[in-house]
Formats: sequence, structure tokens, C-alpha cells
Amino acid sequence: MSIAENLLSLRKIIETAAQEAERLPDSVELVAVSKKQPDSRIEEALTAGQRVIGENRVQEAEQRWRARRLLYPDLKLHLIGPLQTNKAKAAVALFDVIETIDREKLAKALAKEMRAQGRDLPCFIHVNTGEEEQKAGVFPSELEALYDFASGECGLNITGLMCIPPAQDPPALHFALLKKYADALGLQALSMGMS
Repeated sequence: MSIAENLLSLRKIIETAAQEAERLPDSVELVAVSKKQPDSRIEEALTAGQRVIGENRVQEAEQRWRARRLLYPDLKLHLIGPLQTNKAKAAVALFDVIETIDREKLAKALAKEMRAQGRDLPCFIHVNTGEEEQKAGVFPSELEALYDFASGECGLNITGLMCIPPAQDPPALHFALLKKYADALGLQALSMGMS
């Protein structure tokens, strides 16, 4: 199946699921992850109309997307991988959404860079719903404090929460948990991926 066919199939699945959940299909945004994909497959996705792309690493994204931004002005890049504070400047310059805030130090660095660059990017807090020590993300017990710090003290535009469930667990349980946390904080946007 081609990338265009896969995208069409996914969009139909999303439309059906949204209708079953009594949501508008347009309220669901498909973020295609370009991790480890060759340029030919990325071009196929862009040709098929996919404009929302998730990237894991800042340096790879810079190489892959700087020139393409000129060709695709409607491109929307999400940073979905862990971010080191020393890469905050480059991340703020390149990405349109930062989904991986998981600690105060990073929230401070991003806020400083957004002020310096005159950008106010939507941000998500990355929640480690499985409390896996080897994974990035704030543990649920620390989520409210990080949200208060990032949105209050740092002034970041926290619009949602993100999680990547443990590979061995049913994802629906973690997605429901993330929704519960978002509801408690009054956040509408959720980003739920699979590894």
C-alpha cells in the first residue's frame, strides 16, 4: 500500500472513530512521525497532503525541514522527542508545537527562548503515565506542580498533555488516564502516540 493509500485509510478510521465519539473529525489531528524515514517516503507523504509532522530530534529536523519549509508554507512541525535544554533555542526557532516539557529546567529554557525569539508556541507536558524510570516524562504525581510552574511562573502556553504508553500495556488505559489528567487541569489537547 502506498503512503497516499495509507493516509486515506487512516483518515477514514479517524473519521469513523470521531463520529462514534460524537466529535467532529476535524477535531482530530494526525501527526505523521518521520523518524527513520527516507526522504522519498517523506516526499510521498507531503505530496499526499500530510502537513503535520512529528520529529524526535532537533538536529535531524533542522536538516530535514529547513528547506522544505519554503516549499510547504503550511507545514506544521511538532517536537515529540525528549529535548535537552541546550537545544531549546533551535527547537523554538524550528518547531510549531513543543510536546515534550517534562521538567522545570526545560520549561524555563523554552520560556526564555520564546521571549527572545518573539514566539508563543503551544506546548504539551509529556506525562510518563507508566512511571517507567528509563523513559522521559513527568510522573503523574508531579504533573500539577509542573503545569503550575510552566504555565504560571514561566508563562508558557500549555495547551495539552502527551504520553507514550509502555509497549507491554494496552494503550487505551494510558490514553484514558491522560484524558483524566487533562480534564483535571482544564486542557483540551491530547497527544497520544505509540512507540
